[in-house]
Amino acid sequence: QVQVVESGGGLVQTGGSLRLSCAVSGYTVSSYCMAWFRQAPGKEREKIATISAGGSTTYTDSVKGRFTISRDNAKNTLFLQMNSLKPEDTAMYYCRRLSTNCRFFLAIDTWGKGTLVTIYS
Repeated sequence: QVQVVESGGGLVQTGGSLRLSCAVSGYTVSSYCMAWFRQAPGKEREKIATISAGGSTTYTDSVKGRFTISRDNAKNTLFLQMNSLKPEDTAMYYCRRLSTNCRFFLAIDTWGKGTLVTIYS
């Protein structure tokens, strides 16, 4: 069955860095668009980064230039390198596969537990 396990979150001062990991079982990450999402307190969950099966990446404006999405196909793991962190980055972070066009959830998948990132000033 499909399972994702997010890890790497923590408590970091403004300006610091974290690398989040998403260990995937049940499918091959290179076969899909993969995405990172986050949900801040009182906010809607938002898609912040994607990487297509072909390796193309997209970012929402608020993280562009600071975050980098990548994958290790041999480890079947997705990563999010987060630099120059700001208090507004405080959120629960989740990974999830999307259709190969990066537009749709796969109905069989569910959200993992996420990993919490807290940035203090």
